[in-house]
Amino acid sequence: QVQLVESGGGLVQAGDSLRLSCAASGRTSSSYFMYWFRQPPASLKREFVATIGRITSNTKYADSVKGRFTISRDNAKNTVYLQMNSLKSEDTAVYYCAAAAQPWLISAGGMDYWGKGTQVTVSS
Repeated sequence: QVQLVESGGGLVQAGDSLRLSCAASGRTSSSYFMYWFRQPPASLKREFVATIGRITSNTKYADSVKGRFTISRDNAKNTVYLQMNSLKSEDTAVYYCAAAAQPWLISAGGMDYWGKGTQVTVSS
């Protein structure tokens, strides 16, 4: 089992920055590929935001956040981060941390574990 707890969300203005954290616990949490998804208001679907490899710094981003968001991980602290810069109103969503045994997935259905999410609201 892997437990994931997100933090760092909040209310910011367009153009501001936020850093989300995802604390992972469990014996093999560092063995998983880590992901960030988000679910905008009134949407029933969680959309892929970013993912990072288990050990290397290989990353992948959704086109909508490429160049503005940066995913990173500190395996010593069992923590994954999402640095969000130049935030836009369309970034408003609940942000979820997820873990999967498979790499480079973009579908929420492929995740093995989920956190409960943290709300990010960007006012224009």
